[in-house]
Amino acid sequence: MNEPRLAVRSRFAPGALTNDDLPLAPQPSPGRDVVPYDFPGVRVGTAEYGEGPTGCTVVYVPKGARTAVDARGGAVGLSGGYPFHHAVVLAGGSVYGLAAAAGVNTELLHHVENRTHWAALAHVSGAVVYDFSTRENAIAPDAALGRAAFRNAVEGQVPVGLCGAGRAVSVGKIDYDRAEFAGQGAAFGTFGDAKVLVVTVVNAVGVVVDRDGAVVRGNYHADTGERRLPALDYASPVPTNTVAGNTTLTVLVTNVRLTDYSLNQLATQVHSSMHRAIQPFHTELDGDTLFALTTDEVELTGTGAGLGALASEVAWDAVLSSVA
Repeated sequence: MNEPRLAVRSRFAPGALTNDDLPLAPQPSPGRDVVPYDFPGVRVGTAEYGEGPTGCTVVYVPKGARTAVDARGGAVGLSGGYPFHHAVVLAGGSVYGLAAAAGVNTELLHHVENRTHWAALAHVSGAVVYDFSTRENAIAPDAALGRAAFRNAVEGQVPVGLCGAGRAVSVGKIDYDRAEFAGQGAAFGTFGDAKVLVVTVVNAVGVVVDRDGAVVRGNYHADTGERRLPALDYASPVPTNTVAGNTTLTVLVTNVRLTDYSLNQLATQVHSSMHRAIQPFHTELDGDTLFALTTDEVELTGTGAGLGALASEVAWDAVLSSVA
């Protein structure tokens, strides 16, 4: 069994330090490992403020990609949500972390020599997770951190673990004393000429479950040394204290050419499938959002449902890598 990584809940004391109180400098956010991928034209970068700790992650597609956005749950934190993107920015800091996306917008403006005609405008969306629960300050990703993550973006590898937007996230908050640290995950799959890259930040009410049905992270009962499916606790006569402030953010990038309808259905299908890996998922206390991007490079063979089934397995692998 994985050794417990219990998260310690913040006291939310008044007078917490903010970005204005410290000379913050963006730092690398390498995580514990990297997941390699072979997808030319797609770059991923991370950066963090160790003083938080908190961070952000940028998925950058220089040529742009058509996009479907599937936002669910009762606490979505999202800016933009366009049908076409050059970059998607994931960040900690809840609503304050949306500033990181503005920094990436500024970087992309400079990339086109500050041209502002219609065709040169960059499309950048931001989505955030609530990561204040695990720390005693109010430091949040800002424009400078977003710019640093963008500058760190490279092809071929995604940092995983406690890094980027997943620097201070946790899962299994059925009762906070049983919550465990999670992180950022990623997985890559090829199916003939088709490519699927999934990057996810798991900060869920629910626990993470493997393909054998075992809980691998979250809802850890120290008295018995076991992790339990939350449904067992909700069915118990002992009251539970499910904690607010949760969200799982996911970016899926494929090279398969899809109609707008099929792209939207891919986003819905894969996002729905993630309930197998995260239980429960899409609760009223979660703000889960999935961005599905396509670079439109190869023709689909078979049905979009088949691509969705394959991509759903990649997404499950990405969730598992976030808590390994």
